[in-house]
Amino acid sequence: MTDAAGGSGTAAAGDIGVQPYWELTFDADGDPDAGQRDRLAAGVAQQRVTDLLVFAHGWNNDRSMATRLYGRFFAPFPGMAGAGVRLGYTGVIWPAMRFTDEPIPDFPSTAADPPAAQVGPPLLDDASLRALARVFPGRELTLRRLQELLAERPAARSAFDEFARLGRELVAVRENSPAQRLAEDMGTGTPAMLTDDPMAVCEIFTAALEKCGHQELFGDGLKRLWNGAKEFLRQTAYYAMKRRAGVVGQLGLGPALGRLAKAAPGTRIHLIGHSFGARLVSYALRGMPPGVTGVKSMTLLQGAFSHYAFAARLPHDPDRGGALQGVQQRVDGPVVSCYSRHDSALSMLYPLASRLSGDSASFQGLFDRWGAVGHDGIQAVDGAQRLELGAAVPGKGCVSIDASSVVRDGPPPAGAHSDVCHRELAHVVLTAGRVVTK
Repeated sequence: MTDAAGGSGTAAAGDIGVQPYWELTFDADGDPDAGQRDRLAAGVAQQRVTDLLVFAHGWNNDRSMATRLYGRFFAPFPGMAGAGVRLGYTGVIWPAMRFTDEPIPDFPSTAADPPAAQVGPPLLDDASLRALARVFPGRELTLRRLQELLAERPAARSAFDEFARLGRELVAVRENSPAQRLAEDMGTGTPAMLTDDPMAVCEIFTAALEKCGHQELFGDGLKRLWNGAKEFLRQTAYYAMKRRAGVVGQLGLGPALGRLAKAAPGTRIHLIGHSFGARLVSYALRGMPPGVTGVKSMTLLQGAFSHYAFAARLPHDPDRGGALQGVQQRVDGPVVSCYSRHDSALSMLYPLASRLSGDSASFQGLFDRWGAVGHDGIQAVDGAQRLELGAAVPGKGCVSIDASSVVRDGPPPAGAHSDVCHRELAHVVLTAGRVVTK
């Protein structure tokens, strides 16, 4: 792999605005850039970093946007750390993607992005097509055909069948591969959107878009369902990113944290993840070598994974637990989930995309069973606490913080999902990690 941060491991600090800063890049299989990994471990020890903040971005990023996210989120930290604290910063770069028609609050559009307010057919723009091609290499012909179908919007069942088949083939993985094993946070099975009748799936996603605030969906009759077809494509791509986050976390970041803790045993590590990056850092706990004790806190910002992931017993199936049950004990401090009711990506679209084939839950029960930790916090964990933003964070255990007062802005369909760059959330990270603050 190439070193995206340059030869020194801190060359991107000028873009970030904080120092010392290192990037840590992983490929889709969780393999790290070995040079970056080794420079991080050596640099943290050499610069006597007392507290290292490790942040993993989520679904709506390419590398440049991830860098901008890290720069904005980390900006207040130097002025908040108290005397004797030597902060270090790490940005995890992993092959996720963004649909460029999905704006991020306060992030200016690039020249390649279509106007955010554009109303019209549910097209797959060329910038999003290129982003998909980067994360699904070798599938350009499939992607072009998906783009053509969205542009033509045929009023025929056969067209929806073809669209669904191509989208499902796009995210398919081989049987018993690490990617397949790390796809689900509870139970096993295939999401219904990847198996159910294509037109029914498109109808459901079209209705969900309306509930999320899309007042001017394009077309009528069968043509109207192409709005849901595009959302189906978006959610299948995000499902692949969710699956990939587990792979990169458990097989990549987890072992890298073990190396880091060995090289700099006195450094306190604080994990931060946004969206699927929250899933990534959570699965990294499961991938850390035995005996590693350097992680002192973990803060999940609008986490896009199951709110039951840490549960020892699932409420609807007490004989089974979440995929991450017990891993919170690998943190020598609190595991904090910040959530917001204004996040429509997690409150509406995520449960629909996560429901397994054959699930018989009602529409209301669907959201209880398949809800995300970034929508209503950590669920079904004994002793877990629920707090308002600004309350004192306990020193241990699972904690859910309602951040709706600041995580509140963003247009449909994602709502406030990416509205996470706030001083109040920086304060949560520092207080959760028991970092002395000014």
